[in-house]
Amino acid sequence: MTIPRRSWRGAGALVAAAVVGLTGGVISAGPAVAHTPTWAVTCSEVTVDLTNYTSDVPNTVTVSVDGKDLLPTETFGREFHKKLALPDHDKPVTVRLVVKDADGDGKHSIDQTKTAEVCEEEPTPPPTEPAPSEPAPSQTPSTGTPEPSATPSDEPSESAPAAPAPSPSSPDLAETGSSSSTPVIGGAAVAVLLAGGGILWAVRKRRTAQG
Repeated sequence: MTIPRRSWRGAGALVAAAVVGLTGGVISAGPAVAHTPTWAVTCSEVTVDLTNYTSDVPNTVTVSVDGKDLLPTETFGREFHKKLALPDHDKPVTVRLVVKDADGDGKHSIDQTKTAEVCEEEPTPPPTEPAPSEPAPSQTPSTGTPEPSATPSDEPSESAPAAPAPSPSSPDLAETGSSSSTPVIGGAAVAVLLAGGGILWAVRKRRTAQG
């Protein structure tokens, strides 16, 4: 059975229309899933990553903390990547991200908020006590024989004080009527007297006996 040419042409047109329709659907769906805005908030920083945006339009991004600009409005093209440090805070703060998509009706624009908690302080480690230092080893006493001390000299030391010489102005001992030899002289005189008396007595006794 032969199919008319007109039928072939109609079938071809239907296939072409289906391909075009499918392609158009994919192309039109592409921009809808191409934009990828991601961002994260910690207690100390904000990270923003925007990819696959239209490069030839003035897209903008803004980041604020409790209503104060952390990142003033900045224009970007296809991509935007930024890491921002949060100011010090002692209570939770609200971080807001605003992205305006300048392509078409701006349906990929976002306006989101997240909370940044207070960072927990790391515990301070206790101070470590210094290790006790080992005492230095004492020096080993010398085993050598000690040298004998110098033999004392018989001669008086030059530093010894000399005996004081009698002062020429001192009065003579004879003038005082006494001296150290006076008792000896007196004793000898007494002995002589006694001996003389004994001799006289013996002589007299002998004469008496002879007469």
